[in-house]
Amino acid sequence: MEVRVALTKENSLASTKTEDFQELFKTYYPHIVRQIMRIVREKTVAEDIAQDVFLKLYHADRSGIDNIPAWLTRASIHAAYNAIRSDKRRLTRTKKADDERNAHCPSSEEIWLKQEDILAVREVLTEMDERDRTLLLMKYSGFNYKELAQAVQVESSSVGTLLSRARTKFRTMYKQMRGYCK
Repeated sequence: MEVRVALTKENSLASTKTEDFQELFKTYYPHIVRQIMRIVREKTVAEDIAQDVFLKLYHADRSGIDNIPAWLTRASIHAAYNAIRSDKRRLTRTKKADDERNAHCPSSEEIWLKQEDILAVREVLTEMDERDRTLLLMKYSGFNYKELAQAVQVESSSVGTLLSRARTKFRTMYKQMRGYCK
């Protein structure tokens, strides 16, 4: 008999708790949704966040909450900002994953071909005479015509012509080495 009385009291307390919660929900839900919409700007998102806030309230010990409207407002603002931060982190992760997927990793064949080209260029450069090799290497390292002229001890007005001839020699020797022309 005592167990039945205790269960009846618990059931009546639970139903009172549910009825109180339903009244709180009906009263404050529209206000909380508007509060959240000021932050997130989307009604459906605001409604989802508001439902989460009310779910927290339902599971919380309401006897420890002095001012329920203030608690709901504060909880809704925190939940809205957390949702924004969460979305921002998710977008960052998605962008990073997309960037990694789109990054090109050369195949071993591409790496080998590039190394082969580098070796061929080095071989052609070693076959060229010193002045032409120096002009080409310095020009493609970023030196200007005046610095090139000083390095090979010629007039700066001659550097353009000498550089053009060196390029032509390089191109011809490279094509011969690679078997492009006979």
